[in-house]
Amino acid sequence: MQNTIKVIGFDADDTLWVNEPFYQDVEKQFCQILKPYLDEAETSKELFKTEMQNLEIYGYGAKGFILSMVETALRETGGRIASDEISKIIETGKLLLTMPIQLLNGVENVLQKLQGKYKLILATKGDLLDQEQKLKRSGLICYFHHIEIMSDKQEANYLKLLAHLDIEPDEFLMVGNSVKSDILPVINIGARAIHIPFEVMWQHEKHHEASRDEDFITVSEISEISNFL
Repeated sequence: MQNTIKVIGFDADDTLWVNEPFYQDVEKQFCQILKPYLDEAETSKELFKTEMQNLEIYGYGAKGFILSMVETALRETGGRIASDEISKIIETGKLLLTMPIQLLNGVENVLQKLQGKYKLILATKGDLLDQEQKLKRSGLICYFHHIEIMSDKQEANYLKLLAHLDIEPDEFLMVGNSVKSDILPVINIGARAIHIPFEVMWQHEKHHEASRDEDFITVSEISEISNFL
């Protein structure tokens, strides 16, 4: 990798800390609550459909997920679900807003090594307050020159970010776990990217097109990115 990099952007959820497994656990509990009305596979299918319909309204994050669970429950039970069951869904979903932050292996060590050599930024999507609170609980905020909570991660969003940072695409490197959100939009605008796959992936973030592995680097864990800088 040519040494023109000035700014390194890091995704947050499932790149710096564990996130998706908590959502999957909450979804399993949601399916159990709806089990008297609907089988688990159908509940998951309908919840995902609701989430996709609501993305433009709620955006990404725990609060939109909670509202989508409630909407799915009301729709799929024909309004027959009891108020205490709705309360249980909401309380289960709220666990996502206070979930413990489990840093992934090597994260803080890498940030310590890179800080001072590059400008480090956090570039993640999701609910503003939720992501800010997770970052605060992580203890990592001191490493970042800039925090960008993005409504989405399309090419236009990254171009806007680079303009704000006043850098050219070849001066930017993005590190993340999602090929769809963290990698392809970045390389499509002429910047560079390192992919760190995570063990589980939200269905919406799965990339089903032919891979372009030659355009980006894939490593097994974050400590390996130093080898390419």
